[in-house]
Amino acid sequence: MRISRRTFAAAAVALLLPLSACGSGGDDGGSTDASGKVEGDISFQTWNLRANFKPYFEGVIADFEKKYPGTHVKWIDQPAEGYADKISADAAGGTLPDVVNVSPDLVAPLARAGLAMDLGKAAAKYRTEYLDGAWKSHQVPGMNGTYAFPWYLNTGPLFYNKSLFEKAGLDPGKPPATYDDLFADALRIARKTGGKVATLANVPTIEDFGRYGVRLMNKEGTGFAFDDAKGAELLGKYKELYDAGALDPQALTATPESSGKKFLTGAVAMNPGSALDLGNFKKQAPELYRNIGITDQITSTGHVNMYVMGVMVNSRTRHTPAAVAFAHFVTDARNQMSFAKKVAIFPSTAGSLDDPYFTEQDGTDETRVRVAAAKSLKSAVNYTPVLFSEQMKTALRNEVAKALQGKESPAAALDNAVKACDRLLKQQG
Repeated sequence: MRISRRTFAAAAVALLLPLSACGSGGDDGGSTDASGKVEGDISFQTWNLRANFKPYFEGVIADFEKKYPGTHVKWIDQPAEGYADKISADAAGGTLPDVVNVSPDLVAPLARAGLAMDLGKAAAKYRTEYLDGAWKSHQVPGMNGTYAFPWYLNTGPLFYNKSLFEKAGLDPGKPPATYDDLFADALRIARKTGGKVATLANVPTIEDFGRYGVRLMNKEGTGFAFDDAKGAELLGKYKELYDAGALDPQALTATPESSGKKFLTGAVAMNPGSALDLGNFKKQAPELYRNIGITDQITSTGHVNMYVMGVMVNSRTRHTPAAVAFAHFVTDARNQMSFAKKVAIFPSTAGSLDDPYFTEQDGTDETRVRVAAAKSLKSAVNYTPVLFSEQMKTALRNEVAKALQGKESPAAALDNAVKACDRLLKQQG
C-alpha cells in the first residue's frame, strides 16, 4: 500500500455503527484496568499493510512475544476496500479484534458506542511519549478521553513553479507565506497570463477552513460552526479567485490526480505533493523539476494539517494488559522510527522528528521533501473533525460549488452546508 498524503485523504471513509452495538459482548467484556500481567492471546488488525510490510510486522510481533512470554498475537490484515464496513460488521457482531488500526473518523463511532477503550485512562503513563497534536487527533468532541494511540503521520509541503512566479513579476524566492499573500499572488498571475494560468486547482475543503482559523464545530461536538463570518470570508476569497481564473475552472470536479496533472503541465502554479511527486516531475517534466520550489502549507493558525493513523484497543478485550501493551509497543518510538524508514510516513512520537533522518539534507529529492514535512509536523494538527463523514464532505463540496458559480452567496452556501452536516451528524446517533 502506498502510504502517502493522498492515501490519507482517500482513506477517510464514513462508518455508521448502530449504537445498539455497544451491547455486543454483554457481561463478558474485558476490564479497563491495564495494570495487570501482560499475557494471553490477542488479535491485531491492520489496514491493507501485509502485502508490502509483512516482514516488518512479523518482526514487531516476534519482538513483543519475546519481551512478554506467555503472549501470542494473531495478525489479521484487511484489504483497503470495505475496511470501514468490516469494522462496523465486527463491532455489531461482537467479533472486533483486540487491537485495531484506525483513522480518527473510524474510531469516533466506536468510541461513541463504547467499544474503543479510553487510553487517556488506561494508558495515561504513555501520554508524553507522543506529539500533542497527534495524541489529540483521536479525541471525540463531546466525550472525555483519547480512543487510540497515534501511529504514523503524514503531511505534505506545497510545490510551486518558480518560472510561473517569475514571469508574473513575482520573486520566485519568496513564495506566499500567508493567505493574503496567496490571494494577491494568485490574482497577479491570473492577470499577467490572461487567466491562462491558475495558482490553485482545488476548492476549499474542511481542512482549509481549519487552517484559515475557522471554528469547525461547537465545543460540545453536537453541531458544526464553519458558517461564521470567517468561513464566509475564505469562501468569498475563493470566489474572487474563481472569477479571475486564479482558481482552475475545473476545480469543482478536481481530484488529486487531475490537479497533479495540471501542475505538471504548467497550467497551475501551486499544488500540494510528496517526494513521490518530485520523482515524477524529474522523469516527466524536467523543465518543471528545474524550476520547482518547496514551501510550507499556508495557515493562519501557525499549525499545518496532518493526516494521522491510530491503533485502538477494543474495550471488550479479555486481555486488557496485553492489548494495551501491544498497541503501545507497535506505536512506540523505536518501532515507529523503523517503520518510517521503510515508507514515506512520519512517527508521531515526541522527539523522533529531531532524528538526523528527518533533519539533515543529503541532496536527494526524497530528503528535500521529508525534511520540510517533518519540520512542519512537530506542531501540526488534524483539522478534519473526527465526526466529519464522507457524506458531509460531499455536502460541503456541493455548497462550495454553488457559491463559486454565483448560485448562492458564500454565507448562504455555508449555512446550507452546516445544516446538511448537522442533519447527517444526528443520523449517526
